[in-house]
Amino acid sequence: MLDYRLLRSDPQAALAGMAKRNESPELVDKWLELDKKWREAVTETERLTAEQNAASKVVAEMKRAGQEASAEIARLKVVSDQIAQLRADANRIEEEREATLLLIPNIPHESVPPGKESADNPEHKRWGEKTRFDFQPKPHWEIAEALGIIDFEAGAKIGGSGFIVYKGLGARLERALINFMIDLHVSKHAYTEIFPPFLVRPEVLQGTGQLPKFREDMYHCADDDLYLIPTAEVPVTNIHRDEILEADQLPINYAAYSPCFRREAGAAGRLTRGLLRVHQFNKVELVKFALPEESYAEHEKLLADAESVLQALGLHYRVVTLCGGDLGFAAAKCYDLEVWSPGVGEYLEVSSCSNFEAFQARRANIRFRREGGKPEFVHTLNASGTALPRLVAALIETYQGADGSIKLPEPLYPYMGEIDRIA
Repeated sequence: MLDYRLLRSDPQAALAGMAKRNESPELVDKWLELDKKWREAVTETERLTAEQNAASKVVAEMKRAGQEASAEIARLKVVSDQIAQLRADANRIEEEREATLLLIPNIPHESVPPGKESADNPEHKRWGEKTRFDFQPKPHWEIAEALGIIDFEAGAKIGGSGFIVYKGLGARLERALINFMIDLHVSKHAYTEIFPPFLVRPEVLQGTGQLPKFREDMYHCADDDLYLIPTAEVPVTNIHRDEILEADQLPINYAAYSPCFRREAGAAGRLTRGLLRVHQFNKVELVKFALPEESYAEHEKLLADAESVLQALGLHYRVVTLCGGDLGFAAAKCYDLEVWSPGVGEYLEVSSCSNFEAFQARRANIRFRREGGKPEFVHTLNASGTALPRLVAALIETYQGADGSIKLPEPLYPYMGEIDRIA
């Protein structure tokens, strides 16, 4: 969440941030009004409390002198009731103010480009070339079903629309990619591997920004008040919840595999078929905790780490910088990695690489301390390294043969038992 001191001292910065996001200033205006009312209630409470204390001394002196003090005592009762009401009002206003603050998105970094939607996202870079075919490339769902490596019908029978079953070499390919990515990030990029819980408490999701805004997008176990995670970012970021780290520990880099669960899988259409929009999917997540002055340098490193997966697999991709109107709720800046999927004929997002600055850390109370200094909020960052369904889709479509087989990228050979082709 935003720093309330910034909202008080420079409300125009927050309002400009909302404008850059193409969002209404309503929430910021509401918070400012609630904060004004809260401070007025607190100030009046303090004034009446001082009046009450002074009057109490007068009553005590009158009683010691044997004087009649019933009028003063009656006045004290009125003041006491007023104080009680003001405190109740202040508490109610404070709760509403804090609830409003949790709904205000992060302020975009100055380098975030203007724009209203994904079509306005400028291209940052691209790598490799689109694969050329001497035949018409097929979409991944046709290839996978013909090879018997993904069973979409069985997934729908078991879980309904938006669920899939990997079979045989398809299941092995999924597992191979997970292991390959974790090994790459741990051995080459010096991340520490984490295997987190897949069910989390509400306050954990509030810490990373999914709650309260995106409550309806998640699966909730009501009896236990636990949520299935939409991404490993949620539990991994909260590892250091309510902690004070030492500055010399930073940056901290974590890599985690997890299944991810999301209720919203998209409407009908070509870009929701096959593996493109599902309710349950696997993902490798990268999470960083960094010093504020180093977080944007770490952001570029994080992007390079996510890109290295696609480069190692020989998949053409582009990187776009998200414009203000397309920026995620908690992010100050974000890059999207989009891999080319020739059968679908589209670039598919496989990673969002975000710097949240202190937004998540303030919600989750994650701080650090410099030598001899006071605690400060860390900056948190994360990226998918990468998400599996669309990566698998792009890999199948990029490496398809005219005979319907799939040639595997060489880095996967050790993870596939030296199999170089699925046929």
